[in-house]
Amino acid sequence: MRTSSRRVLAAAAALLGLTATAAALPASVAQAEPAVSATPGAVIADWARLTGEVVDPEGKLNSSETSIWHAVVSAGMYNAVVGIEGRYEPYHWNERGPGSASPVAAAATAAHDMLLHFFPKAKPRLESAYAASLAEVPDGAAEQAGVEFGRRAAAHMVTLRKDDGVGVQVPFTTSPSVGVWRPTPPAQQPFTSSWLGRLRPMLIERSDSFRPAAPPALTSARYAADLHEVQAVGGKTSTVRTPEQTETARFFTTVDLQGALADRAERHGLDLVDTARLFAAVNTVQVDAAIAAWDAKLHYGSWRPVTAIREAENDGNPLTEADPAWEPFLITPSHPDYLSGHTTTAGALVRTLMTLSDHPTLDLRITSVMLKKTRHYQVPGHYTSDVEGARMWGGIHTRTANETGTMTGERVAAWALARHFRPVAA
Repeated sequence: MRTSSRRVLAAAAALLGLTATAAALPASVAQAEPAVSATPGAVIADWARLTGEVVDPEGKLNSSETSIWHAVVSAGMYNAVVGIEGRYEPYHWNERGPGSASPVAAAATAAHDMLLHFFPKAKPRLESAYAASLAEVPDGAAEQAGVEFGRRAAAHMVTLRKDDGVGVQVPFTTSPSVGVWRPTPPAQQPFTSSWLGRLRPMLIERSDSFRPAAPPALTSARYAADLHEVQAVGGKTSTVRTPEQTETARFFTTVDLQGALADRAERHGLDLVDTARLFAAVNTVQVDAAIAAWDAKLHYGSWRPVTAIREAENDGNPLTEADPAWEPFLITPSHPDYLSGHTTTAGALVRTLMTLSDHPTLDLRITSVMLKKTRHYQVPGHYTSDVEGARMWGGIHTRTANETGTMTGERVAAWALARHFRPVAA
């Protein structure tokens, strides 16, 4: 017996989890209450949400670590859909499915098979979700053809990502010295996620293709200005950081990007093909932006503000002043300052959304995982400036690391989208 539409809609709403709590927000954003309803691209959003829950069920990974799996799954679903429906170039694939095949069955099968391959322990949950997806497709030849093509799309993605470097040990070999990153309080953990800097990219040619110039020299006025600024506004007991800045720092610790994409697809009335393209383009560009950021972290290895401020008497800059007791507002992640991963992916996100859309505004509604609040950004620069500010107001990144990150992410997205996910000539 088929699952009723009412039950499927309720399950989808629970799976997407897009409700938000209203709260006072800075002037650059407005309150928003994302709503979930049945849409042509619901299968893409459902499996994107499930991907995050399967990959990181306990919420222990950082967003850049989970981004690779979102990218792989969404690219596989994209291939499964456009391989049948056409309209856009497939991702590193030339196969085509029968036009009579169900693209919904193909997308669900591709996602199911990829996740089952990489996360076999999640099989019971994946099988249940897969049955629910196929329950929305009429039985018959179209469903079966979609299943078969989806399996081919999944197998191709598994082959593409074979030995791509996920989780491989990549040592940070720069010798400890003034200006060089070292473990930070309170946990004093070694460099985490270093493999991201050597991960095989999904779109760009090399991990160092967009490596920026070096950060400011320790003895420069720019370095001193960066340090003074984060020391003043990013301290745990700062008296100059405003309540709005404090909330923004907390807001952007982790955001629900997949939920934001689902919301965007629904509100913009995207069909299945354009929804698949949206998720695939955003998620693959996000991975490559993270790779670019971590490549710079590995290459330059610049110390974090907490270290730089506490040890400023050693930096050779007469314009800086040490504060051995200084603490950042947020706990410092265990990897170098330059580049900021958050701002690099934020710049990539904004450029990707603006490139894919024919709307003059950003129109991004995004929810904070920590605060359970949703912000609605219309102006692209408001989003990137808030992310930049958040990392500085949190005391964990310098302005230069943030701004250079945004520009690098924008460059990655512009290059990638000029070569991938393009419309097929009529």
